[in-house]
Amino acid sequence: MVLEPRTDDRRWTAVNSSAPVFVVATGWRVGRDGTAQASLRCAGTRGGSSRITVLAKAPDVAGAARPAFTLNVSVVPYPREG
Repeated sequence: MVLEPRTDDRRWTAVNSSAPVFVVATGWRVGRDGTAQASLRCAGTRGGSSRITVLAKAPDVAGAARPAFTLNVSVVPYPREG
């Protein structure tokens, strides 16, 4: 997942998964140009859903970062041959 630089004064700060058992965000990094990148990894053995939330915050404002981007992911396991 690649997120473009923000056009407001906020910057990407973190990525979270609501159900890491289904989808895990790894390799989170923010580039000097303001782009953010993360890899989403799914365990294909179980089906389920997860909400990936990316937080953004203005660097000079106190307080917690707020959700700025949300991605709903559904995981469907591969059929097993038997």
